[in-house]
Amino acid sequence: MNPSHSPHVADGLGLHFDRVRLPDSATATPLATLRPDSHLSLLPPSSIGMAEGRDWESWEELRLRELEEVRTRAAQMEKTMRWWSDCTANWREKWSKVRAERNRARDEVRQLRHCLDALTKELEVALPPSFSSLSSSSSSSKPLEGVELLDHEPVKDVGLEMPESCKVGSASVPYNTYSGRWLAKAHETRDGCLSDSLRCGPGWPLWDDMPTQADEAYRVSALQLRLGESQKVLLKERENKNLLVKNMEQLEAGLSHWKQKYEELNKSKQEAFEQLILLKELHQNELGRMSEDLEDELGARTSMDRKLAELRGEMERLQVENTQEWGRREQLETEKLALERENKKLRVQVEDLEEQLSRKQRQSATALDLDLKSIQSELFERNKELADMCHIHSKLKKQHHDKMAELAHANRRVEQHEAEVKKLRFRVDELKKELVQAEDELDEAHNQTRKLQRSLDEQVEHSENLQVQLDHLQSRLRHQQNSSFFGKKLRSLRFGSDHHPDGSPSDVDEEEEELQIHIT
Repeated sequence: MNPSHSPHVADGLGLHFDRVRLPDSATATPLATLRPDSHLSLLPPSSIGMAEGRDWESWEELRLRELEEVRTRAAQMEKTMRWWSDCTANWREKWSKVRAERNRARDEVRQLRHCLDALTKELEVALPPSFSSLSSSSSSSKPLEGVELLDHEPVKDVGLEMPESCKVGSASVPYNTYSGRWLAKAHETRDGCLSDSLRCGPGWPLWDDMPTQADEAYRVSALQLRLGESQKVLLKERENKNLLVKNMEQLEAGLSHWKQKYEELNKSKQEAFEQLILLKELHQNELGRMSEDLEDELGARTSMDRKLAELRGEMERLQVENTQEWGRREQLETEKLALERENKKLRVQVEDLEEQLSRKQRQSATALDLDLKSIQSELFERNKELADMCHIHSKLKKQHHDKMAELAHANRRVEQHEAEVKKLRFRVDELKKELVQAEDELDEAHNQTRKLQRSLDEQVEHSENLQVQLDHLQSRLRHQQNSSFFGKKLRSLRFGSDHHPDGSPSDVDEEEEELQIHIT
């Protein structure tokens, strides 16, 4: 199809499909930015993330704009298709009406022809042979000649001459059935009268048989009566002829009118057929254009779907890589937490060792040197292990920083599509922080228990020392009591019992009270 026939249709529909196709730059930039091994990897992570975010946003805006344009064009196409369907329905209704009128006119013409044929047949049946000969002669464009009677002048008017307007041809108008029947009866009466009058002619033998004047007078009177009757019949026939002429003129006028209508209907039918053919051609041209436009739009949509499928595959691949990076990050974080936990335990052990060392220094100086050497050797080994662990931790930290940079690079590419994942991860981080805090609290509780255990050990040692001192004091007290008891007995034996009548040794009680006070 050549779209130059109706350029306003394409402009009205808005079917500029070159806008639907994605430009090469728009399709290439997001794929280039999504590759981790592209030239953007040479830039710092923050600039890479900003550039990728801008390219991604611009590509998304371009894609949404193109989708909106495609939707608007599809809506315009639907509107135009509906308009064309309405137009075709209106044209079909119009041409159905015209076709119905044409068929109705054809039926009327057919009925009129049937009526004409029936009337002509009735007229031929009803008319006498003389009138039928007159009609046949009028069809050959010859006037009727009068019928001459023998020797009778009054009957010469019987020869009826039909005017030119009353000629019956192939296209003449039929007579009325009622007037035809009445005309047939009139002709029968006329023929009867003529036959009677002809019988009274000169060749009839009645005239020879009546020699008298009375008979002649009687015959003249009879002939006059018959002549009057025949004149009356002729007058009636003339009146009927005039009526028939008028009816013929009216029927010819109606026939000419119907002929004009029939010609007008034929002309309108031809014009309608020509317009219908033109409209069919225009409709087929428009349908061809619209089918081509629809094929172009379908091709553009298929290309768009193909590009969207490629981009979805790229997005899925990036999401898989992101999940893998997140798994590595979580492993590194768990290793980091384990190392920090081990460092805390080592610090606590160092503190315990230092406290044990100080305690042993306070207890004994001799054991302190040996313990100090062993503790120093253990501390040296622990410090060496701690240094190795710190070195390993620094390496892991560097690796962790590198991985964190890579994770940040990957995270910036997929930030807009993982809001819920971020929320969940944020919740996991909070739980991890709470876990770390709980572990810290647990470590503090362990430290407190260790401190309490150490204080308990010190209290036990102090109680043991006090128990030893108490045993020593009790032994001294018993010894003193025994010695004082024996001395008092000796004194009592020496001095008698008059000095202490109630018999309670006061010195012994005082010493016991002093000992109890000292113990408390």
